[in-house]
Amino acid sequence: MHVSLSSLAGHRVVITGGARGLGEIIAEACAAAGAELWLADILEEGGKTADRIAAKYEVPVSFSCVDLAAPESIATFAETVRGKWDSIDGLVNNGAIATNVGGKNFEDIEIELWDRVQTVNVRGTWLMTRALSPLFSTRGRIVNIASDTALWGAPRLLAYIASKGAVIAMTRSLARELGPRGIGVSAVAPGIMRTEATEYVPQERHDLYETGRAVPGPQYPEDIVGVVAFLLTEPALSLTGQALPVNAGFVFT
Repeated sequence: MHVSLSSLAGHRVVITGGARGLGEIIAEACAAAGAELWLADILEEGGKTADRIAAKYEVPVSFSCVDLAAPESIATFAETVRGKWDSIDGLVNNGAIATNVGGKNFEDIEIELWDRVQTVNVRGTWLMTRALSPLFSTRGRIVNIASDTALWGAPRLLAYIASKGAVIAMTRSLARELGPRGIGVSAVAPGIMRTEATEYVPQERHDLYETGRAVPGPQYPEDIVGVVAFLLTEPALSLTGQALPVNAGFVFT
């Protein structure tokens, strides 16, 4: 089935971590497809991102500053959304922290770092989904941004891998719980991308990916967003529960 770029026209989509990087590019793709957006991010610069996208694509774009590590912040955000929207059609759980990439062995990870990563990446994804789920329309779609590191078991990255593995597992369970309401839940598992958020990643880790892909070379957010935008459409319901490794062939499943 061909899905046109106008396939998100009239849809309302929430994107966490939307201030910059992958989240910003996802927001642009959704806006280009006609969606009304609400960006959530701990970075206040997300307000400027929202204004820029709204002006460029002539669609309504709202922004809220949200801390995924704070349950009260998520609850307040959900109440704010409910005050403006009577329903939503899409949620992209992109907000996360990626610490220790290519860094410490599992024996050397601090408990505080472990807890912080799980709190934001796992609990934050769950709480945001729970807070917004009453607003989902019957064409609702949830896309969780995971990582292909959880599919191949990258070394020296245990806290992050554990969190993204949990996101994939939650995707499958939520797909079964929300499926009877007609809501699809899927995950996208990209490889390491070239963004400002991965500037600290050791070059050897980038080299591993860029030479090991079936289609060699770097990966950018623009290479991912078409899949994310499709998963927010109505025809994507058949992919519910799936974790798609969108990584130019570094991992096959």
